[in-house]
Amino acid sequence: MSVLGIRLEVRGEAPRPPFFLVANHLSYVDILVLHSCLNCLFLAKSEVGSWPVIGFLARSTGTLFVERGRKTDLLRVIRETQRRMDGGFGVVVFPEGTSTDGSAVLPFKASLFEVPASTGQAVQCASISYITPPSAPPARLAVCWWGGMTFGRHFLELLTLPPFRALVSFGTEPIVAPDRKTLALESQRAVESLFTPVV
Repeated sequence: MSVLGIRLEVRGEAPRPPFFLVANHLSYVDILVLHSCLNCLFLAKSEVGSWPVIGFLARSTGTLFVERGRKTDLLRVIRETQRRMDGGFGVVVFPEGTSTDGSAVLPFKASLFEVPASTGQAVQCASISYITPPSAPPARLAVCWWGGMTFGRHFLELLTLPPFRALVSFGTEPIVAPDRKTLALESQRAVESLFTPVV
């Protein structure tokens, strides 16, 4: 965090593990930010594990990788996620399925909500946003990583930024629902209510 000059601001109270937490997704920086304020690991699509730098970062934080093209892999992920939570960890998911420019929260994909739906685990919610100083490029371009941006160039430019702010807002009410579609919809609404758009 200090290497990148990130100044963390936390609103609300971070959940204590074990927990299943969902958040919007803006950048690879999100992993560092959430890991700094939560005792957690992450769920991510399997391709992430082979990406330069990001894959190393994901593996070093104990990320569980999901093969999204294989429906049978979801059963393995459910069992492994429950095992990790039983071991005292929190699990973080980015259910938008991709990182964005921070103008809005994308619809949540319901598949990974099968984990809390099948185990009865409540869903905790958080939002992430970034603010760069007036002298720097806007956060939606300098910190958010989205669209066709190449990682190498983006990361090098991120290293030249002056200190910038990361805002993490935690929800107060856990969400419980009997099926994954309802959990996804209600969690998306909760994250949207916490979210500060990136400019």
